[in-house]
Amino acid sequence: MQHIAKYDRSDRQLPFGRRAAEAARPRRPGEQERIFTTRVGLKIPSSLTYDRWEKAGQHIFQIADSSAWCLGDWLVYGQDRYADRYQTGVQAAGLDYQTLRNYAWVARHFELWRRRETLSFGHHAEVASLPPAEADTWLDRAEQHSWSRNQLRLRLRESRRGDRPAVPARASQLRISAPGDRVQRWREAASRGDRDFEEWVLLTLDRATAHELGP
Repeated sequence: MQHIAKYDRSDRQLPFGRRAAEAARPRRPGEQERIFTTRVGLKIPSSLTYDRWEKAGQHIFQIADSSAWCLGDWLVYGQDRYADRYQTGVQAAGLDYQTLRNYAWVARHFELWRRRETLSFGHHAEVASLPPAEADTWLDRAEQHSWSRNQLRLRLRESRRGDRPAVPARASQLRISAPGDRVQRWREAASRGDRDFEEWVLLTLDRATAHELGP
């Protein structure tokens, strides 16, 4: 995207006279609205129009969303090719292993050709635990109706409630004992993912099962 460019740190080291000349130089049309990326954030001009601000957000989201896929594919390759060394590579890259495992779990469930460019990584994560045909059906619906990730999650939740067998609750209850601080951390993780606690527990167990037993 043309209006997002790399920020050159060297401009802070220019001689005062040269900096003044740069400041006095006539600006080309649109140049004053350029957004510069830095290692620690964005340098946004005060004169940025709404349209350019909106387009920048879309572009940044696309970069962030594709990075989840790329990191997931990167870790999957390392797991398959360098099973005895890939964790060392993760540490050397300074990345959070648990986050990468979540990315890899989704990436492993979706071959490249099944991924929808019109849908976010989060959309795919919502259906990754489903059988491939069922997951593809839900993604088709999300594309057709332009559902957000949260809307897809709501439709899935409604579907699960509708398909729930009419049996006494105690027949499927699972009770475990855990320290209170661990349960609180679990609840915080569920809250950050914008999920019901019970739903988060089930999804996490499904992911652990898939990791240990395979899809």
